[in-house]
Amino acid sequence: MSKKIAIGLAVSLLAAAGALAQTPPAATESAASRLAAQKADPAQAAANMESVGKLLTSSSAARQIESSKVPEAMQRHARARDLHREAKAALDQGIPEKAAALLGEARSTFFDAVRLAAPEEVTAKKYENDYLLRVESVQALLGAYKRISDEKAAKGVADTVAQIDKALAAGAALAKDRKFKEARTEVDRGYLVAKAGLTNLRSGDTLVRSLNFANKEEEYHYELDRNNTHQMLIKVLVDEKKAGDEMIKSFLNKGQALRVQADQAAASKSWGEAVRLLEEATTELMRAIRNAGIYIPG
Repeated sequence: MSKKIAIGLAVSLLAAAGALAQTPPAATESAASRLAAQKADPAQAAANMESVGKLLTSSSAARQIESSKVPEAMQRHARARDLHREAKAALDQGIPEKAAALLGEARSTFFDAVRLAAPEEVTAKKYENDYLLRVESVQALLGAYKRISDEKAAKGVADTVAQIDKALAAGAALAKDRKFKEARTEVDRGYLVAKAGLTNLRSGDTLVRSLNFANKEEEYHYELDRNNTHQMLIKVLVDEKKAGDEMIKSFLNKGQALRVQADQAAASKSWGEAVRLLEEATTELMRAIRNAGIYIPG
């Protein structure tokens, strides 16, 4: 069993133990009463003793705890081994019920040690999964962007595609070094560029009609998402120095003022007016982005 599988299994078992710990008191007491009424099987207790012993001493999870050098994890591991020895003594004394209880406590303590020893590994796996999912999203958006740009014969497509490819390449380079958190940040840039480019292309007269909005409120939510995307692009693509440029600042200020008016129109359910104001607000953000040297078609 690999180290990652062992750690993952231990963390999963820990989560399951936590779920059981949340069982309502009455149910827990009832289960405990039934278990207490049963005579523990010495043979089964002996088999469990051996299984837990291997888990605590020779499993890859045990080695991970020791190699982590995390003081609290190592203390919990030592406590789990002490409990295992106490359980063995109880079994040798002919008290299998006590042995079983101590083995359960030893397992629980060991899983605590695993959790304390492997937080970075668990987090790293999440970062890796997040990165891979975001790459899939970017590739899907990029494919759609290329198809629609061909339909509209849009200008500036090559520049936008180059920006997206650059973000994907930067993310792939970081992922190769297993720097998945940083890789996700790079790929997020490509995601926003692709999303903004795609929604801008769809905002032309021909394609907007093909979206078949049920009503102006639905169109408002589409334009709201489009505006939010451009606001995020400002944050990740336009650095503070450029954002301080007077012309860029004027575009951003006008875009913000229009967004406030759009929010007010939406609050009064004036959806048509809210859509118009949002479109104007997004146009101002696009001007700011382009004046910062980043071309987004639309």
